[in-house]
Parts: sequence; C-alpha cells; structure tokens
Amino acid sequence: MYNIREVQKDIWWVGASDRRLQLFENAYATPDGMSYNNYLILDDKTCLMDGIDDAVSRQFFDNLTKALDGRELDYMVVQHMEPDHCACIPELLLRYPKLKIVGSQKAIQMIGQFYHIDVDSVVVKEKDTLELGHHTLTFYTAPMVHWPEVIVSFDASTGTLFSADAFGAFGAMSGNIFADEVDWEHDWKDEARRYYANIVGKYGVQTTALLKKLETLDLKMILPLHAHLWRNDLNTIIELYKSWASYTPEKKSVAVFYGSVYGHTGNAADILSMKLAELGVRDVKVYDVSKTEVSYLVSTAFEYSTLVFASATYNAEIFDNMHTFLTDLKNHNLTGRTVGIIENGSWAKFANKKMEEILVSMKNMTILEPKISVTSSVDESALAELDVMAKALAETVK
Repeated sequence: MYNIREVQKDIWWVGASDRRLQLFENAYATPDGMSYNNYLILDDKTCLMDGIDDAVSRQFFDNLTKALDGRELDYMVVQHMEPDHCACIPELLLRYPKLKIVGSQKAIQMIGQFYHIDVDSVVVKEKDTLELGHHTLTFYTAPMVHWPEVIVSFDASTGTLFSADAFGAFGAMSGNIFADEVDWEHDWKDEARRYYANIVGKYGVQTTALLKKLETLDLKMILPLHAHLWRNDLNTIIELYKSWASYTPEKKSVAVFYGSVYGHTGNAADILSMKLAELGVRDVKVYDVSKTEVSYLVSTAFEYSTLVFASATYNAEIFDNMHTFLTDLKNHNLTGRTVGIIENGSWAKFANKKMEEILVSMKNMTILEPKISVTSSVDESALAELDVMAKALAETVK
C-alpha cells in the first residue's frame, strides 16, 4: 500500500525507511535503520528526484504509482548515482520506457557502469536548467559531496533545494518527516554529525564550496536524500555543516579513547578523566575503541576540540582497533585538534611512536607533552604524569 505526503506545492515525498538495515554501505552501524527520501514533482512534466535502494523498492513503486495517478514519468533527475538511490533505474525504464534521465556527464557514465544499459539522457552542467512548467530546476555541481558525479537542484518557484546526500542523517523515520516535527537537537543531531563525519567528512573543502553556492539562493526548504526534511530554521543544519566542513569542533572539552587488552590502559584513561573532572572540565567522554563502533568514534572526534589516545602496544604496533580508528581519522582529513597520547607496554613500548607518526601526518594536530608511557599498569610515577597531562589538557579547553 502506498505511503506518500505532499511536502510543497506539486512536490510529493515518495520515499521509505528500512528498519532492518544493520550496516549502511556495509560499513556504518545503523541500529535504528535508514531512511531513503525521494520526491516527485507533478507539473506539466513529471519529474522524479532520485531513486531508491533495492531493499525498499516495493514501497517506492507503490508510492510512485499512486502519486503519478496514471500519468507518465517524463524525467528522473539523478543527483547521486550511488545504488542506494539508483538501484531502481532498470525497473523504472521497464515501467516508463519514455523516461529521460537527467544528470551530470559522470552520472550518466556511471549508469552504464552499474547497469550496462544505455539511457535516453539529458546531461546538465553548472547552472543548467530543466523546465517542467511552473517549476524550473537549476542545477549546481557538488563533486565529492560525496561522489564525483553529484549535483543538487534548486526550484526557485518554491525555494526548494533538493540537496542529494548533503544535510542527511542515519536512522529510519517514523512518519514525522520534517525536522520541526521531532526533537531534532536531542534525538537526531548526533546522527546527523555521525553521518556527515563518516560519509562526507573527508571532503570539507568541497562541502564548503557547495555551501558558498547555496548562500546565493533564497532557500525556503531543504529536501535531502536521507532523514528529515527542513522547512523551518534552515540555519540550524546549515551552520552545523559550516562547522563540520571546516573541522571546527562544536565542544571545547576532552574525549579520551583507549585500546586496552586487560584493562590497565583503560584504567589510565579513567584516572585521567577523573582528574579532568576535578579540574572543572565538563562533558568529558571516555570510549573503549574495542567496544564502540568506529563511526561513533569518528563523529566524537569531529565534535570535540581535544582528544586523547591511549593504546596498549600490540605486536610491536598500536592496538588493532586503535590503529583502525586513527587511520580512519586520517582518511577523513580531521584537522586542528589538540592531542594527548598514552602508551602501555610490558617489555617493548612502541604505541606512542606509532600513534605520533599517524598524528603528525595530519594537518594542524598539536601533540601535548608529556607523552605518557605506562609499564604494564599505572604506578605512582605514571599517576604523577597523568596529573601533569590533565592540567595541560584542562588549559587547552579553558
């Protein structure tokens, strides 16, 4: 049965949610599933704004059929060719053989790569337009936000931006598809940050370039491909994107991440966090990198100004999950953080050296002294060093 909603004059939401999904892109934990948005413009010409994932395509086709109400589908705008938005293209072409596919040159190329078909295409570039009747779409390129073929589309008649993967979040929706219909700050902001940091975070420069283009538009609504639609308080999400794209931390506090085999390195992390609390540092967070899925760790690193990495030496290297985490931060281009490092080893200590090698390869990372070295477990000497580190960390967030 169809499940659709008119979100703007002549514009219908025809998306769906997948609550069974455990890993988005087979990489990122989605305990609350995932939402997939797409939109149908009903004008003199009909136009579908992006497609949907195979997992929810049955719901999508029910929705599309109802919204079209017997009309042909004239256009499909492919803003982003990732299969979670385009897996339905082959079936769409079977159902609507006169369908024209609108997208960037690279998007049209990728359709051939993925589905080995030729399509009747309309290739668009920066500021090209598509006339639908009362609605005219103007296209803006947004390469690497977060694939190279991405475009976004602006309908000046309604002030609506179809924003592709920008401004999305992890999580399935529950009927309230607008951000103003939920407690977005409390329930969704963290998932929006986690989504940005992991999906788009590497491409801060490209995201900033897109944001500058959007400043020239009279935006009244933002319709992303994942999570909530924005019709009020648009600056809430836009200003967050400006911060995230520039790697500016939201919170001046300390996040401590540890990789511990038998708990002694974790003990050092907990002692440090208590000392920070005694020095008046609020909102300190401590994470076991073996327990917390790495996408949450990356999100927290984007959120916090000051980070501590504490790792056991393991096979003369960084503890495995800590190594994965640090490599992920480097791969996502995190920059401009103050960092403390702690190692633990019983006979050969290499973790600090190896962690520092990764951190100094990242931009504008300030490594604090002292760098602490624990021998097997925290003793009085290490305790004194933790006290010195806590004071140095506290100074950075005052």
